[in-house]
Amino acid sequence: MVVLGALAVGTTVPPLTTEILVIFAIIALALVFFVAEPVPIDITAIGVMVVLIVLEPWTQVDAATGVGGFSSSATITVLAMFVLSEGIRQSGLINKIGAWIADRFGDSPFKQLLAVLGLSGGTAGFINNTPVVAIMIPMVNAISEKTGVSPSKLLMPVSFMAMLGGMLTLIGTSTNILASDVSARLLDRPFSMFEFTQLGVIVLLTGGVYLATVGRYLLPERIRMDDRLIEGFEMTEYLTEVVVRGDSPFVGKTVHQCLESLDVDADIVQLVRDDQVFTEPLARKQVREGDVLVLRTDRGSLMSLVDAEGLDLAPDADVSEEQLTTEDDAIEAEAEQNLVEVVISPEAPLIGETLETLNFRNRYDATVLAIRRGGKVIHARMDERGLRAGDTLLLQATEDTITRFSNDRDFVVGGRLTRPDFRTEKIPLAIGIVAGVVALAALDILPILVSALGGIVAMVATGCVKPNEVYSSVDWSVIFLLAGLIPLGVAMERTGAAEWLASVIVVNAVGLDTVVVLGAFYLFTALITNVVSNNASVVLMIPVAIDTAEAIGADPFSFVLAVTFAASTAMLTPIGYQTNLMVYGPGGYKFTDYFRLGAPLQLVLTVVTTLGIVYFWEV
Repeated sequence: MVVLGALAVGTTVPPLTTEILVIFAIIALALVFFVAEPVPIDITAIGVMVVLIVLEPWTQVDAATGVGGFSSSATITVLAMFVLSEGIRQSGLINKIGAWIADRFGDSPFKQLLAVLGLSGGTAGFINNTPVVAIMIPMVNAISEKTGVSPSKLLMPVSFMAMLGGMLTLIGTSTNILASDVSARLLDRPFSMFEFTQLGVIVLLTGGVYLATVGRYLLPERIRMDDRLIEGFEMTEYLTEVVVRGDSPFVGKTVHQCLESLDVDADIVQLVRDDQVFTEPLARKQVREGDVLVLRTDRGSLMSLVDAEGLDLAPDADVSEEQLTTEDDAIEAEAEQNLVEVVISPEAPLIGETLETLNFRNRYDATVLAIRRGGKVIHARMDERGLRAGDTLLLQATEDTITRFSNDRDFVVGGRLTRPDFRTEKIPLAIGIVAGVVALAALDILPILVSALGGIVAMVATGCVKPNEVYSSVDWSVIFLLAGLIPLGVAMERTGAAEWLASVIVVNAVGLDTVVVLGAFYLFTALITNVVSNNASVVLMIPVAIDTAEAIGADPFSFVLAVTFAASTAMLTPIGYQTNLMVYGPGGYKFTDYFRLGAPLQLVLTVVTTLGIVYFWEV
């Protein structure tokens, strides 16, 4: 075992040059933008690339190097893996497994927890973990409805296991692929397909055992299953019925015109006329005397409407869930109204938009009744609030509209396990193609880049993925993030910034055991990946880790592995990783719930992963 006391003798920190200071300034500014997110992080990454090229005399990054991230094997491989994951998703394989779990283990809360943890962690090693979690959210909701166990007890563990499952193989996460590319460039040692599978299995089992035992008691029940959707979204005080009097200015106007010119926070959810119930689309429906309007509004706006607009409170003004879900023999099935929860995907382009700028009601033929953002439910001024990833919308919509939401990658529909258009007959083909891609790369017959691109061709040729789905299946924000950050790692090496940071670490770590320094790199990377992108933490930390290892006489590859594993453990905040954001609203979590469950696990994994690296690789 190496102790730094001996090796650090004579080690000095080299002087800070103008080039190093410029790089540190760019990194500092980038970190501020990553944390504050005044613009999306992929735009920040492209901005970093542009600045590096413009400041070439100091950054040593010319135009060819700057845009080289777009042609990097890591970027292209990640792009290909998105398409391969889409083939599995479109086949409905995971949904079928989820339906089986709901039927087989639905009567045992502990068994269902083990089943969902196993499914989430096991599949994330071979397909992108974002669609895995997207598919599992409705599965968990269906199981929760059957057993009465709160989805809060299941969804965060599902997200954590999906992250850890990504460490089973090279293709488990984009972070692994990027780390392999950086390792190949700096050490001439890329990762093989199953380079760290043995340690990945240990990490996954450790996380699973923790989440199935200790984690069960640390995670609170934020959503109670005995709540109906109306009560769960605290809608009781925000839904009411009013009757239109003959002297009301609403008479003769369309529903859209009634509220268009009024400065009130209200929506007309339903129009009841005699025995008929009219729901979306309502905009062009003309209001008559005696109509009963179901309003979503607060008390102050309601009083303003009643006083000024010729409306009377209905004798029984309480609105039930049954009233908002219409089931009538006279109404065609696709026109029946339902209440449904819809989660906004982290990949959705509508993030940052408002319901008003999106013209959401008319665009989607659905009425938003409330927004759940973590543990907070929003009712007031919803139209003016920017939408965020992970927001859960309570919608009133027809079955046809809900089906459209189910088919839209920008949304995850809660409680809907099946979709009518899954290509279940393609399941064997989709599995075979992914297995072929993995086998060709694992046996060194073809590089992973080539086999993955061949997998795209096979997916389209066999009909597992339609040609028009290839581009929509790619999370382009990840692609631009990778392309923008790769030249930053190059600049850190060329200017000596990584070497300078490594020398500072070595000088201040005198007397520490090498294993302690390895664990410190793991823990520090795990902490910063919670506030910046996991890909950004890999680009920033691997060059420093390699230079530090070389300075103390340790194996640089072991330090690369520590950074790579740590970058996939963003468990302390909901913003650390996109799957955490996806379950934030559906689980009704508070921001601190992630730290409550994730901090002990993070410490356990620091020890387990560090010792595992020491055992399996030379340090």
